[in-house]
Amino acid sequence: MTTYDERASLSDLTTTAERIRRSVEGVIEGKPEVVRLSLTVLMAEGHLLIEDVPGVGKTMLAKALARSIDCSVRRIQFTPDLLPSDITGVSVYDQQRRDFEFKPGAIFAQIVIGDEINRASPKTQSALLESMEERQVTIDGQTYQLPSPFMVVATQNPVEMEGTYPLPEAQRDRFMARVSIGYPSPEAELQMLDVHGGASPLDDLQPVAHAHEIIKLVEAVRTVHVADSVRRYAVDLVAATRRHPDLRLGASPRATLHLLRAAKAAAALEGREFALPDDVQALAVAVLAHRLLPTAQAQLNRRTAEQVVADILQRTPVPTAEHRG
Repeated sequence: MTTYDERASLSDLTTTAERIRRSVEGVIEGKPEVVRLSLTVLMAEGHLLIEDVPGVGKTMLAKALARSIDCSVRRIQFTPDLLPSDITGVSVYDQQRRDFEFKPGAIFAQIVIGDEINRASPKTQSALLESMEERQVTIDGQTYQLPSPFMVVATQNPVEMEGTYPLPEAQRDRFMARVSIGYPSPEAELQMLDVHGGASPLDDLQPVAHAHEIIKLVEAVRTVHVADSVRRYAVDLVAATRRHPDLRLGASPRATLHLLRAAKAAAALEGREFALPDDVQALAVAVLAHRLLPTAQAQLNRRTAEQVVADILQRTPVPTAEHRG
């Protein structure tokens, strides 16, 4: 049974999320579905991978989301010479105290923007693994907790691959969702010329929500109910990726967990106290596709992971109303 306080929290969530949405859409014109997915990942305690061609606003989206929330923000420009200690931190010997002192790295922020993450070496990319999964950093046997809320928003360019290091599967699996912004419509591009022509709208962007509000909203998302049939539907979708003939690597159990968390956040953003199969369907491509590896034959046939997920969605039976309970 949902209590009055829980209902109030969900109501607060929709109000706060609407403020953040309007703030970000004031910078990213004509992409409401991209902004909504970013908010969904934030409320679901996930991490977001923004993958698209240069100049479409990948870093702008990450910065707009970060600046709309009154919390600590750090930006990491990934380069080939970036070291793991630049991200996690390092222990430095203090001669006066005659002891080692830990100097936190850039990961110790509530929202971390990783720009061009595939420009760094795999060793440096792996420095994010523990942080993204366990929200902690271990240096010299000592564990340090990261602040809450904690979200990594990483960008990468999928077409300019010279001198890059593709993210390993273990790293991609840490991201709850992947989004591609795409080119704006002509109308949105005209509006962009008016808004961005004189100065960057980021300069005037002010926080519209506080970090402690986000923490409360995350707790409200956890109270969203998911029926057994909806859980089974998510499991069936993920299981179908593991036996699909066009895939040599299906989605992991972590993907199932991320899909359910994202569905609960999407339901809460709609003001609902329960998740529907529609929520799972709407998020399946964004949550699952970047974790899948097509076979060589599928690649020759130009069959993408997004097309495979769409095919699985069509073939997997959807729970009916009477089966949802």
